[in-house]
This record gives sequence, C-alpha cells and structure tokens, in this order.
Amino acid sequence: MDINYELYKVFYYVAKTLSFSEAAAELFISQSAVSQSVKVLEKRLNQVLFIRSTKRVSLTKEGEMLFKHIEPAINLISRGENQLLNSTPAGGMQLRIAASDTICRYFLVPYLNNFHKSYPEVHIRIINGTSLKCAELLETNQVDLIVVNSPNSALNNNLNIQDVTTFRDVFVAKPDAFPLADHKLTLTELQKLPILMLTKLSTTSAFLHNLFLQQSLDLVPAIELSSNDLLIDLAKIGLGIAFVPDFCINNVSSPELITLETADEMPERKLVVAYDDSLPLSEPAQFFIQSMVDKL
Repeated sequence: MDINYELYKVFYYVAKTLSFSEAAAELFISQSAVSQSVKVLEKRLNQVLFIRSTKRVSLTKEGEMLFKHIEPAINLISRGENQLLNSTPAGGMQLRIAASDTICRYFLVPYLNNFHKSYPEVHIRIINGTSLKCAELLETNQVDLIVVNSPNSALNNNLNIQDVTTFRDVFVAKPDAFPLADHKLTLTELQKLPILMLTKLSTTSAFLHNLFLQQSLDLVPAIELSSNDLLIDLAKIGLGIAFVPDFCINNVSSPELITLETADEMPERKLVVAYDDSLPLSEPAQFFIQSMVDKL
C-alpha cells in the first residue's frame, strides 16, 4: 500500500495534540487541509482513526495502534535529518539525554560540564522523567541516550546497555524524631515506621516493594512523592524515614540526618547508560557515553 509520508505526518501531529487546529499550526497549513489529509488516510487504510466531537478529538483503538508505530518512525526520520543538517560546521548539533531529576543533579553534572568544555558548540537538551519514562522516550526515538536505574523492567534486550556506576539505597531519618542510630532494623520493624518514598511509577519504588514482598510483607508508605530531594527535606523535619539512593546523601548537604542501619545489607543497584546501537550515534553522543563508561 503506497501512502504518502505527508499523510502519516499529519496524522502524527493530530494524534500528538488531539487537536486539528493545533496540528495545523505546527504544520503551517490550514485546518481544512489537516482534516482532508486525515480523511484521505482513513479512506486508504479503510479504518476510522479519530473519534470527532464538537469539543474534543480522541484516537480510536486503531488510531492508537497506528500512532505507536508512527511516533518512533517520525522521530527517527527527524533524528536522521538533524544529524545530516548538523554534520556541517555551521550546523547546530544537539545531544538529547533523558534522566531523572536525581540522576541529573547528583550524577550527571560533572559529565555535562566536561562535555560542554569538549563540545561547546553542541546544544544539550535534557528531558527529565522517571527511569521508566526515560526508557519510553528512548524507544520512541525522542532522545539519543538515557541514564537510568537498573534493574529497569522497561529496558529491552535490543538496546546497548552499559554500567556507569553502582550504588545502594539507604534509609535516612532525623535522629531526634527517630532515635534508632544504635539499632539494626529489620524490614518487619521498618514496615511499622512512616516510610517516605518515591511514587509507584518509579523503579526505586518497585525495587523497595519487591524487597518487602520477598519477606511476605506489605509496604504501605506514609508519603509518596516524585522527588528524592523533597523526601530528604521531609525527613529533615521529622515527618518520616526517607528511602533514597546513597549518592543523594552527604555530610555537607544533609548534616541533620543519619543513615539507619538495616539487619540485611541493601542489595546493590546500578546506574546504566542505554542507547539503540542499531541507529547511528553522533560523535558527541559517543564521547558522552564513553566518558561515563571510562569512569567506572
């Protein structure tokens, strides 16, 4: 079936914005042209792709299925165009990275500094999200590479995944509120304390819940947030015991907190860099990846 790429491009923008008018604005064409292109595509595919109403537009099941395939394809074409255009000295090359706020703040800063000194002309674009969300961004070709926690159920076997560092998670608390410095806590004891942790949409949350389940314990956190920094701030005022990666804690930034000991040592986890090596990586992207891997 020979369908013009422009029809798929129009479909992509309508599906992305769920608005014919917004898609028209992004494509610099009229709204009627957008509507007509969608109708032509639906006719050629013999499928209804959108549910239209006076107030909103939504994808049908068939539209959702098509969008899952079209989105990475459009992003891949855009990535190829950008690499081609940016291969000239006058081009504005871009490095697109996805990582969580925590990884950006506590791990990536020195690598970004070193990269900028080596490639000052390259624009760095960082998209923040959970490790699970970052894997989705990589799968749909919206970024060149991701730096995420491992294990990570969203990383598939088709990716090139390299270790960059190891870490352990720790429980930290305000000693006045939780005088437990001289006691090694079991998970059963921790279960009865107010645990502050990341939301269930994070790999860290899945990791801790799994540890408790291994001992047939149900973990019900007192507070769930999307930021490790906020968890640390709440622990500092005694609202509970925060569960955070050890690289977030140091004596300078968190002198009010103590790290609680556990009866069993917390399992080691990793930070990894992942990218699709079936696609060409720019020289700056290769440099950035290698700078992290070489430090391990």
